[in-house]
Amino acid sequence: MTAPAAERPDLSHQGHPQRWLILGVICLAQLVVLLDNTVLNVAIPSLTSELNASTADVQWMINAYSLVQAGLLLTAGSSADRYGRKKMLMVGLALFGVGSLVAGLAESSGQLIAARAGMGVGGALLLTTTLAVVVQIFDETERVKAIGIWSTVASLGFAAGPLFGGFVLDHFWWGAIFLINIPVALIGLVAVARLVPESKVAQGDRPDLLGALLSTIGMTAAVFAIISGPEHGWGSGRVLLTAFLGIAVLAGFVLWELHIPNPMLDMHFFRNQKFVGAVAGAILVAFGMTGSLFLLTQHLQFVLGYGPLEAGLRTAPMALTVVALNLTGVGARMVRKFGTPAVIAAGMSCLAAGLVAIAVLGGGDGGYGGMLFGLIVMGAGVALAMPAMANAIMSAIPPEKAGVGAGVNGMLAEFGNGLGVAVLGAVLNARFAALVPAAVGAASLPAALAAADGPAAREQIKDAFAAGLETSQLVGAVAVLAGGLLAALLLRRAQRVEAAGGSARAGTKGQEAGEPGAEEPEADESSAGDRADATGPAA
Repeated sequence: MTAPAAERPDLSHQGHPQRWLILGVICLAQLVVLLDNTVLNVAIPSLTSELNASTADVQWMINAYSLVQAGLLLTAGSSADRYGRKKMLMVGLALFGVGSLVAGLAESSGQLIAARAGMGVGGALLLTTTLAVVVQIFDETERVKAIGIWSTVASLGFAAGPLFGGFVLDHFWWGAIFLINIPVALIGLVAVARLVPESKVAQGDRPDLLGALLSTIGMTAAVFAIISGPEHGWGSGRVLLTAFLGIAVLAGFVLWELHIPNPMLDMHFFRNQKFVGAVAGAILVAFGMTGSLFLLTQHLQFVLGYGPLEAGLRTAPMALTVVALNLTGVGARMVRKFGTPAVIAAGMSCLAAGLVAIAVLGGGDGGYGGMLFGLIVMGAGVALAMPAMANAIMSAIPPEKAGVGAGVNGMLAEFGNGLGVAVLGAVLNARFAALVPAAVGAASLPAALAAADGPAAREQIKDAFAAGLETSQLVGAVAVLAGGLLAALLLRRAQRVEAAGGSARAGTKGQEAGEPGAEEPEADESSAGDRADATGPAA
């Protein structure tokens, strides 16, 4: 009886008997993948000096990983649904380990960027299969709690990257950041082979290779235009050409997905307001969190003068807040009490407020207190918003598309990461260049400081950089707040539509049976909304 259950997509109404141990294994695999999204932030000074990396090089070292993942996540999810989630999880661990080895031994910026892109391929397979396995091995009564733990690890991975990177850099050279992934990948391979059950759809869709190519090229070109704008000018042919290419290719991706029988991303999902609201929120949570960490680690090291480990420790309160709130179940209880839209609105508002607090209270060289407050508020926002949105996305997609659903969730997060680094980094560079025109030709802040003529000029450059950071944080806060309110509005409207549909069906059945109480289901609109979050939208 147990053997066939391990091969079916829906393992059991009671969940897999080793589900919590399996959750621990896949969360470990997920953690190392997500750490690598932000672990390089504290290594920026080392990379600029040892590899002669420019600001654009560093951004590509970060974005190459995120963008390749974002472009391949949907295809990885579709492949997992068709060929087996356990199998794809093991392939992803192997590719991630090999890519980490190459990255740790890289001797130039180009080699490191290429290795990071290779790691992104393995990371795409890992991220889609972990969430898909969670959905398959847990029944509806435990799934929200399991996704909450999964989201906690996701948040911890992003937020703890600078701390982990700082610890490693304080004892080893920068390449050790990647080499430490290798034993984790090996342990993960053994554990997955022994514990994780295989699950797949008997007649899954073929992977959409052209769709993956189009989405990767389109997103890469768009972010390249954003990164290159401050350096080459927003009106330059290089920037305009790549921006046009990105928009055109992404438009082609949408048209392709609409006209093929087995699309990587079914565009009809976007007719579901719950799906659209969760999509908007997921992108902007990642946008605000990752973009902010990218800026903060530079502020702590370049302006306040902290070392890598000290900088990592000072960003840790965000991760600790996320872990504390999620593991104590605060977010899950708030969702049950107030509903998903209200919790997402509250979480995104906290995230925006934290960004404002960091910009207003933590800027300049006045100290760390204001930044600490902002980090804690941001952590509270992430802890509330991220699990609720992940569950909303997965519940809006049919269960047999669990891999694709996980791919959508991961793609949005990765795209938000790359967009946050690119957009907020571009705002920083533009503001910095406007305040210190003499530093426009410098490839990075250290280069500008090295070229400064005397202590006064160095202080002027530091002040300009701090002002650029403040502007970037405020821009991120506005984007996060607006997106959060929009996401909550769409989710609330979707719940009302589903509740009204359920009431109409119940009323029809009641009238057919000769019962007058057709309006009774409308009295519990919040319950209907919460049930929709757990089970997916009504037809």
